[in-house]
Amino acid sequence: FDTRSPPSFHPSSPPLSSTFTFTFRPSFGNSSHRLQNRTNLITMRKATLVIFAAVNQATAFNLPNLSNIFKPPTTSAASIKQPNNDESQLLQAISNTGNGKDADLETQSRVLSIVRRMETSATPRPTLLSDPVEAKILDGDWFLQYTAPSEIEGKEAGDGDNNKWVAVDASEGDSNIETTQFVGAGAVSAGGIKVDTSENVAKQSFDIENTRVTNEVKTGLGLVTVGGTIRQSATVPLRAIVAFDIGKLSLDIGPTIDFSFLFDIRAAIKGSKEAGWVETTYVSDDMRIGRGNYGSLFILTRDRDAVKY
Repeated sequence: FDTRSPPSFHPSSPPLSSTFTFTFRPSFGNSSHRLQNRTNLITMRKATLVIFAAVNQATAFNLPNLSNIFKPPTTSAASIKQPNNDESQLLQAISNTGNGKDADLETQSRVLSIVRRMETSATPRPTLLSDPVEAKILDGDWFLQYTAPSEIEGKEAGDGDNNKWVAVDASEGDSNIETTQFVGAGAVSAGGIKVDTSENVAKQSFDIENTRVTNEVKTGLGLVTVGGTIRQSATVPLRAIVAFDIGKLSLDIGPTIDFSFLFDIRAAIKGSKEAGWVETTYVSDDMRIGRGNYGSLFILTRDRDAVKY
């Protein structure tokens, strides 16, 4: 087709659509050519109607209203991840505390109060460790951002003694796990090996499929790695009992020292390889809170840099 009359753009021109003239010149060839021409004519008429429908709404200096065609994608409020206020408050409270080592009594009290509120309002399901699908939320790397005793001068902060977290069957029966209160803030103890974490973020990795956990802490000498197998407690479903079997110190300058044999000696004396446990009292995609057999509180995040040091 040709456009015999080009469109006029003068301000006084009628609507832009009236300036288009389409002329179709059919071919007088054979039947296949005539069929093709008829198909082209039908396609052209459809296209013309679409153009006229849009252009008829415009004047010489106004574009057609295309807002209904080119609308940006919308996102429902339900699909937007809402911030967790308790988690935000907790991260703010533990910032600049050196992993808990520099937290004063007021800060410790505030942290315990927020933690207790989270533990009681969003307690994990008892099947967290037994259901492989649910356990996936634990899988992978976590970074320790705060650790401190679960009690302050013999009394935990909260609404009273009824709100206090209490460990059930802390020694785990025949496992005879040590439960002496560990009073070191900003430090961790794995199978009796104490490591300061006030200046370096410790990493804890769960391998749910192989039922293992590994802790890594950078020290002034090198990287300390301690790991072992985990099993679910028979009396406390949210508690993972650990039997440490790997201990290494990778020196910054020098060889790697393997001290795994210490766990074997300890097991022979104690009568059990199981040396500790951690009870998950709160967990989300971004944060995990746990209580340990030494009475310690642990706050971990997926994001290594979630807390300011």
